[in-house]
Amino acid sequence: MGGKIISRGSCVGKALLSKKPISFLGGVDPDTGTIIDEHSDIRGESIKDKILIFPRGKGSSVGSYVILQIKKNGVAPKGIINEKAEVIVAIGAVIAEIPMLEMRSLEIFDFDGHTNLRFAEEEIKLIKDGEMIKLNATGHQRLSGYIEVLNGNGNGNG
Repeated sequence: MGGKIISRGSCVGKALLSKKPISFLGGVDPDTGTIIDEHSDIRGESIKDKILIFPRGKGSSVGSYVILQIKKNGVAPKGIINEKAEVIVAIGAVIAEIPMLEMRSLEIFDFDGHTNLRFAEEEIKLIKDGEMIKLNATGHQRLSGYIEVLNGNGNGNG
């Protein structure tokens, strides 16, 4: 499942899916990495060591520096995937050295009691909230980033 590289790097972690945009300024506690936005569908969840997947960022440009502070505090996500990479989150990911991909064809939805991620341009490939995935944003070409679903052993299965 391919995407555009915004910030280079590679990571493995559990997917944390939100159907709503995220503001890092006022929406994430920079000391704990917990989502504190009262309107968020993942309020109370920790972003620490997760691969955070959400449609796009929102809010103040100070959000970029909040992402950097979250990284310095050791509570940052391992990676970020957005449908639309807007400048606030993109700059934050770059300065905090958090791998980030933009994947224009993703759709985040609820089904069977779980939040799921589907890629519209591919065969139906679902990623469930909490599933282990690998984000690879190390390619030499901007459009060479990808994510891969991992099985329990950390090996690819899709």
